[in-house]
Amino acid sequence: MQHRMDIRTAQLFLHLASSLNFARTSEQMYVSPSTLSRTIQRLEQELNVELFIRDNRSVRLTAAGIRLQSFVKNYLEQWHQLQLDLNQNSANLTGEIRLFCTVTASFSHLPAILDKFRLVCPLAEIKLITGDAGQALDKVKQDEADIALAVYPEHLPMNMAFRSIAKVQLQLIAPVIPCKANDLLSQNPVPWDQVPLILPEHGPLRERFEQWRKARGIEPKIVAKVEGHEAMVSMVALGTGVALAPSIVALQSPAKDRVRFLSPPDEFTPFNLGLCVLSKRLHEPLLRAFWQVASELK
Repeated sequence: MQHRMDIRTAQLFLHLASSLNFARTSEQMYVSPSTLSRTIQRLEQELNVELFIRDNRSVRLTAAGIRLQSFVKNYLEQWHQLQLDLNQNSANLTGEIRLFCTVTASFSHLPAILDKFRLVCPLAEIKLITGDAGQALDKVKQDEADIALAVYPEHLPMNMAFRSIAKVQLQLIAPVIPCKANDLLSQNPVPWDQVPLILPEHGPLRERFEQWRKARGIEPKIVAKVEGHEAMVSMVALGTGVALAPSIVALQSPAKDRVRFLSPPDEFTPFNLGLCVLSKRLHEPLLRAFWQVASELK
């Protein structure tokens, strides 16, 4: 009997096209490695093309694979939307979603998602939990939050799903007021080894800073380590030192008039901001509805 691409095959292909890792897709999509391989082989046979180039070290999409990826993405998005539209119970879904994000994200990126979600699921409740961006993934892993707005990490845990919603620029910020940091910044060249620096305790922003200072051979003079990007902006505004921060956090801060940008917007690779959830929970109607709403707003 001739094989046809069903929804499950489409989902497996799309995940693999994104992860480019058979083991990761197998684990996150709850399918055995052999079943995943057979599914992809059948799809390639039906289309009579090679979709992936495989060798011992890597998996890459072919030109045909890239075209199919675009088709399948649209196909699944339309399918999910149809499910929501036809599900007469979607407007009657009840329950609570524990949502974690930073204070800044709660009014910069979250309102558009929540406004649409409340139209789709008006009876659902959102419990908002705010905190340091570096805690986002741990909150989900430890079941302290159902879903989180998080920065895509260098290594995404294999049991988590991530959906991008925005790019966030990063820039060095300095105080406006006269202070030791500005005295040093006025020198040419800037003696970066002497400039007081404020760092996050951990997380993606700390990793970006480490990449920057290592590339320049800087041994930083760290005057403070803090949790929360908003707190870093406040410390810079008080003249404590210089920090690397998401541009939107500085622009939305009550202290925005007391800080200035040192670096151009494109000097640092931007953060990939998105939703993060345990893969095994995406079948839950309420989380699935929230996930779909967010994907439509990108």
